[in-house]
Amino acid sequence: MQPKQPPIQPRLTLVGAGPGDPDLITRKGLRALATADAVLYDALSSDALLDETPAHCQRIFVGKRAGCHYKRQDEINELIVTTALEYGHVVRLKGGDPFVFGRGQEEKAFAEAAGIPVEIVPGISSCISLPELQGVAPTSRGYADSFWVITAHTRNGGLSDDLFRAARSNATVIILMGLGRLDQICALWDAEGKGALPAMVIQNGSRPDERCWVGSVNDIAPRVLAERDKGPGIIVLGETVRQHADFVNGDLRSTIREVATNHPS
Repeated sequence: MQPKQPPIQPRLTLVGAGPGDPDLITRKGLRALATADAVLYDALSSDALLDETPAHCQRIFVGKRAGCHYKRQDEINELIVTTALEYGHVVRLKGGDPFVFGRGQEEKAFAEAAGIPVEIVPGISSCISLPELQGVAPTSRGYADSFWVITAHTRNGGLSDDLFRAARSNATVIILMGLGRLDQICALWDAEGKGALPAMVIQNGSRPDERCWVGSVNDIAPRVLAERDKGPGIIVLGETVRQHADFVNGDLRSTIREVATNHPS
C-alpha cells in the first residue's frame, strides 16, 4: 500500500530578492526558497536563487520588467492562488523589496482574500543599496537631510506629480523605473535652476554587467540614453552624488564618463 500523502497546505511567502546580486538576499529569504513547492519569479531577481529551491519545486517565470510584462498583474495574482492550492507553499520572489513599487500588497491582499496565509520577507531595495555600492549615501550630513524615492510612471502612463514637487526639494531624489524618461526628468530639474546639480544613473546594479554614469542634470541624459541597454536602472539626483569617487573636492574629474564597476555576482 502506498503511503498516504499529507494534505496540501497552501501558503504564500513574499520574498524580496534584493537588487540583483544573489548574495544580497536575506537568510530568511533563502530559508523560504529551501521549503518552496513552487516559486513565481521576476525578471529582476537573480536566476542563481532558483538553485536554492528543492528539486521538486515548480519554477514559474512571470516577467515584470519595464517593457517586458510576460504576465499581467491580475494574472499573477490568480496564478499565486491556483499554484498554492495545487502545490502548497508558494514563494513569490520579487526583485528589491516586495512593497517598494513591487505591488506586493496587491498580491498579499488577493491571496488572503482567497483564504491563503501570507508571510512577508522584506528585501534590500535598489533605491538605497545601489547608491551605497557606489559610495553615495542617500542621506549624509552636509549634503542632504532626507531622500525621496519616486517612480517615474503613474498608472495612466504620465509623469508622477511628485517629480515636480521633488525638483523643488533639497533632498536626494532617487527615481525608479525612469530611464526611458531621463531627458524629461532632467528637464524638470533644469527648469528649477538645478542644471548643475550632480546626477548619477546606475543600470543592472550589483550585477556583473553593472554600468554607472555620473555627471550633472544638464549633461547626463544624452550619453545614458545613447549607451544604456534594456536592463533596469535607477536615477539619483542630489548633492550626495558628489561623494562618488569620480568627484574630487566636489568637482568631476572629467566631463561625464562611464565608471567601471565590478561587484561580485
